[in-house]
Amino acid sequence: MWGRGHFSRTSVAESVSFSGIVQMDEDTHYNKVEDVVGSHVEDAVTFWAQSMSRNKDIMKIGCSLSEVCPHANSVFGNLDPKKIYGGLFSEDKCWYRCKVLKIINDEKCLVRYIDYGNTEILNRSDIVEIPLDLQFSSVAKKYRLWGLQIPSGQEVTQFDQGRTFLGSLIFEKEIKMRIKAAYQDGTVIAQAEYGSVDIGEEVAKKGFAEKCKLTSSTNTCEEKKSDPGHLVLRNLKSPIPSWGHRSNQSAFTRPKGRLSGRMTLDLKNENDAGNHVTFPKENLAVGDFNLGSNVSLAKIKQDQKLIEENERLKTEKEVLLESYKVLESKVEQTAQELQQEKATTMDLTKHLESTLKTRVGTRMENLAAKVEILKEIRRVNINVHFGNDLSDAMQVLDEECFTTPASLTELERIWAEYNLAQENIRTCENVNEGNILIAKRNEVQQKLNMAVEVFILEVDELPVNKRLKTLQDLSTSLEAVYGQAKEGTNSEEILKKFYDWKCDRREEFTNVRSETEVSLQRLVAWFQNTVKAFDLSVEESRTSEDTISSLDEILEKTESSVCKELEISLIEQGDADKEIILNTYSQVLQKIRSEERLITTIQSKYEDSIEFKKQIIECLNKNPNVDHLLSIKKTLKNLKARLRWKLVEKNNLEESDDHDGSEIEKIKQEIAQLRNSVFQEIYREQEEYEKLNSLVQKWFPELPLLYPEIGLLKYMNSGGLLTMSLERDLLDAEPMKELSSKRPLVCSEVNGQIILLKGYSVDVDTEARVIQRAAAYHRAWREAKEESGLLPLIFLFLCKSDPMAYLMVPYYPRANLSAVQASVPLTSEEALKVMKGVAQGLHILHKADIIHGSLHQNNVFALNREQGIVGDFDFTKSVSQRASVNMVIGDLSLISPELKMGKPASPSSDLYAYGCLLLWDYNVKSLLYSLIYCRSSMTAEQVLNAECFLVPKGKSTPNPEKDTEYTQYKEKEELKMENLDKYKEKTRNDEANFD
Repeated sequence: MWGRGHFSRTSVAESVSFSGIVQMDEDTHYNKVEDVVGSHVEDAVTFWAQSMSRNKDIMKIGCSLSEVCPHANSVFGNLDPKKIYGGLFSEDKCWYRCKVLKIINDEKCLVRYIDYGNTEILNRSDIVEIPLDLQFSSVAKKYRLWGLQIPSGQEVTQFDQGRTFLGSLIFEKEIKMRIKAAYQDGTVIAQAEYGSVDIGEEVAKKGFAEKCKLTSSTNTCEEKKSDPGHLVLRNLKSPIPSWGHRSNQSAFTRPKGRLSGRMTLDLKNENDAGNHVTFPKENLAVGDFNLGSNVSLAKIKQDQKLIEENERLKTEKEVLLESYKVLESKVEQTAQELQQEKATTMDLTKHLESTLKTRVGTRMENLAAKVEILKEIRRVNINVHFGNDLSDAMQVLDEECFTTPASLTELERIWAEYNLAQENIRTCENVNEGNILIAKRNEVQQKLNMAVEVFILEVDELPVNKRLKTLQDLSTSLEAVYGQAKEGTNSEEILKKFYDWKCDRREEFTNVRSETEVSLQRLVAWFQNTVKAFDLSVEESRTSEDTISSLDEILEKTESSVCKELEISLIEQGDADKEIILNTYSQVLQKIRSEERLITTIQSKYEDSIEFKKQIIECLNKNPNVDHLLSIKKTLKNLKARLRWKLVEKNNLEESDDHDGSEIEKIKQEIAQLRNSVFQEIYREQEEYEKLNSLVQKWFPELPLLYPEIGLLKYMNSGGLLTMSLERDLLDAEPMKELSSKRPLVCSEVNGQIILLKGYSVDVDTEARVIQRAAAYHRAWREAKEESGLLPLIFLFLCKSDPMAYLMVPYYPRANLSAVQASVPLTSEEALKVMKGVAQGLHILHKADIIHGSLHQNNVFALNREQGIVGDFDFTKSVSQRASVNMVIGDLSLISPELKMGKPASPSSDLYAYGCLLLWDYNVKSLLYSLIYCRSSMTAEQVLNAECFLVPKGKSTPNPEKDTEYTQYKEKEELKMENLDKYKEKTRNDEANFD
């Protein structure tokens, strides 16, 4: 990405390659001579310079940074002072490598451009990450003049003058550096020469630096080191004046990707063989220090002034040239616009000349065409209705209008009294008081029966259906014409205003039509007179003025009358007219809707009355009978007794020493038949309970009060889930310790279906809460059943001997999400199908105001790898208790952040857990983003409508490899189960033989 080469580092001699070209300098040696070019000055004795051998490296780095940095990521978090970043230089808006020297605040940092040496304060947004390929040491080195130091107590003005003077000697000039020593921070102590000029001596002569003492042990300068922060501050506040051929006044602080304009061309034209770049004298830095001769600083300053003046004039010339180009463009554009305007004017003049020649003919032709249209309108009687359809609709509404039947009012009063009596019975808990309430209810029932008969007779005589059909047709026709009606209050003032408007409009239309006829008659008379004027056979003399002079006036009047009638007949009405029509239409539609609602109420009450009359005949003759339910309970009791006896008999035979295997097998078959019979009777019992529940809801709320022994109230409170006829010892159950160790969990078979029994320890208070929570879950499931996406609950029953409640649910071996993903992971298509079902389950629960709170990979089932369902939760725990259990997938916790902060569980926390379960599928990234980052506005219903779930219905594309793998896995599991059953059977036989 960054070139053909790679960067590497060694511990002995650091060597870095960049695109196969860049080579870093070797370690510094005493008296070694380097050819460098000055790039930045810090003070009168300290500066930065770049090795002449690395001129191509600078260009390569600049090209790579210009490609990478605009698309790189901005830095986040803490900045690493040892790391190299890309920085956007403020003056030329180019990218350079930099290191962070100091964090000023959250937004700004002090950085050093490592390939040039200068510093700058940058915003964090102007600092970006760069690849590892660009993480190598700097091109520029920091040098210090040998044997010199800044005098102590030097003033700022003299410091800046010394810095400027040193810049005039070294900036962008080829300098020979004779290495003397190096500091630990990398600063190189060297003697600098430009031609025959010793730069250090020149600086000392000017008094900007002084000689320092040398120590023999270290061979380095023992001098006072200035505060780096102080130098940086001076660098930032006091830029060095421009020198040489540069016009930018911050030349010494600007990172440059080149040494000079000519050098850039030389570098581009140079081949890739790594030839050394030559530096012509005219392209070296300021003042043209003449190699081999003494340097005159006065000459340098004089040349500098001439160069600055030349650059200023050049800039003014460029500005004037740009202004000239802009003005020239505007003149050219104005000329084109004038030419277009001239052409348009000429075309218009020609059109007017040709039009004037045919003016009379064209005018007569247009008038004749309008008169033809007017004739057609009058012939077919096309006319503005002025709301005639609304007038007709109001007439229909006034005729045969339905009013509330007198019997309906009486019926509703008695019906409300009847419902109140039923509610009193439903809430009564005392049998004696209940009997009194039942007697009162029966009296009201008799009155209601009579009121129903009267109401039915009255409605039978009314043309209800015919009237409703008329109103529906009327509203349909009006809506087709006027569209959506606006809401408003019923007001007779609107209808009066409509009638007044209609009369005014009709009068106006009549006047306009009369005026049109008069105008046309005048025109016809004019033509008749004109014929005589041009007839040579007529001897009567007529002047042209008498005949022709009134033509323009007649034509004008005729055209105006015809156009006005056409406008009234064809043109749409104005806003005021539309407002009157729309208000009237809304009033008419409100009357239609009001009468339709009345008819609908009558029809609904009529149907309820027919149903009541049909049911009350049986109710008045006899009360509902619970004998059939008691008979079923009695049968169940006998079957359970026989089943227990057979179980004891089987156990006795198995424990005997000389038991007969065929006899035991026969008893097992009898036990299985008895169990099936027990469950058949339990199902019949449930059906009977459901019938009685329906009677309680509609007609007989007193049944739970009159027959408390049948447990009807418990059945109703549990939503039909609770049964009192099932007991734990009636089932042939095997413990399932491998699935759960927290509560009793056993597996059994009922009518060919494998089921699980979940045991919960309960007391009096806990028992009621378990029944309430399980009933709420069961009611939610019953709304859609198989389409609900929820694990069905089969039965809930209580243990008589122990404080235990058992919940019976279907058993799906190794179908939970954890087991499926651990064995044969779901494909993307299978995962979407499964998780869509899970989303449906959450939607059903949330719609019923139930928070699951315990959604995890072991509580989600993938049936047949394509149907996903949500498992039930621990009904002994509250929502907060369920949500406090920390479930994880790998290292990812399913507990949402707000739960960790102590906030209550919500649908959003369920969806957070759901989103974590989706993490294995990369096709749902957008949905995951919404679930995890936008959870406050996300619902389960929106998850169902997510784009990833909107796949066409039909057979999925078969995957032979997955199918084969899954088939082999299923065969292995079946073989394991079979071997496990054989092992259990053998263990039982061995125990029997041992006994």
